[in-house]
Order: sequence, then C-alpha cells, then structure tokens
Amino acid sequence: MAHAENEVFIKRNARDVYEFLANGLNNPLWRTGVSQVRLASGPAGDVGAVYSQRMAGPGGRSIDGDYQISVAEPGVRLGFFVVAGPARPAGSFALTEHDAGTTVSFSLTLEPKGLMKLMGPMITKTMQAEVAQLENLKRVLEVEP
Repeated sequence: MAHAENEVFIKRNARDVYEFLANGLNNPLWRTGVSQVRLASGPAGDVGAVYSQRMAGPGGRSIDGDYQISVAEPGVRLGFFVVAGPARPAGSFALTEHDAGTTVSFSLTLEPKGLMKLMGPMITKTMQAEVAQLENLKRVLEVEP
C-alpha cells in the first residue's frame, strides 16, 4: 500500500480552511499540477460532488484526475477518492482548530493493483509531492483576507 501524509499550521479558522478546500475550483490556486477544474456533478463541496480535473502527468502530458467527495464534515474533515486517471488514491483533510489557527493534516492512500504494484516507489514519491503542497495552501490562505 502506498501512503503519504503531511501537516501544516495555518493562521485561519477551521471553517475558512474547510470551505476553501471543499471548493474544488480553488485547487489550481494551491496545487501546482492542476491546470483545469470544474464541478462536474452534485452540490459543490458536498458529499457526492464530483470535480473534473486536468493535471500534469508523467512526461509532461495532461491526465485526468477527477475526484468525488466522500466525507464532508464542515470545519473538521473532508474526504475524497479519485474516480478518473491512472492512479485512484483516497485522501482526506483533517482539521484541528486552535486559538491562533488550524492544523491541517492531508493524507493519501493507494492500494496498487496489477502492474501498478511495480511502480510503488514512484507512486509514493508522487503522493509525497502532492501532500507537500500543503505549504502552498498555507501561503495562499494566510495572504487572503
């Protein structure tokens, strides 16, 4: 099983952080690999919502990275799973509010199947790079009013 996680402290309340994350249209603002995103179906930011994404893939070519929201607990937790693309990880954001801001934990998990099992180290490296983008999220949210 491939797994990656990261944590960052953001000087914003948990509700603000959650609302930003739940709105998939914000992904290009902090996730460098996302070139396009749109709400494909369902209520924005709610369980069942599907966001269609185009992302930078291996060799510089564009790939699908569509995902569906599976857990929506405002200010606490946001879960999702990828429904299109070469890899289909599940992920979650856990939020813990403090007086001065919010700790955000981002984790991704993937159970490789078939030939993907041979690519385990590369998959883990890609997932680690993705969760490391929490630093970008911090920069964006701490600058926003």
